[in-house]
Amino acid sequence: MNCYQIVKAIEEYWEKHNKTNPKKLYIGITSNVNRRLFGFHNVDEEHNLWIHCPADNIRTARMVEKYFLDLGMQGGDGDGNDNSTIVYCYKVTEYTRKRP
Repeated sequence: MNCYQIVKAIEEYWEKHNKTNPKKLYIGITSNVNRRLFGFHNVDEEHNLWIHCPADNIRTARMVEKYFLDLGMQGGDGDGNDNSTIVYCYKVTEYTRKRP
């Protein structure tokens, strides 16, 4: 997906779930969504709100991540590697873990 498609998908997902306050959301990029989103961040696949989108390349993934960080989402722009082309976003809860 290109930058516009990912931004649109993420924004529409959160609007659908009435969760438009970016400060309560976390954005990140990864090469392994299962390990990062459901493992490291402890997002409950069945009960938490989350979305992930495959980016065309690492540059696109980082641009999307920066766009949402600039809007006020939690996260950081230093993680990931050249294979981190999946953009993920989840609603922060008392059970989820953010980066250290």
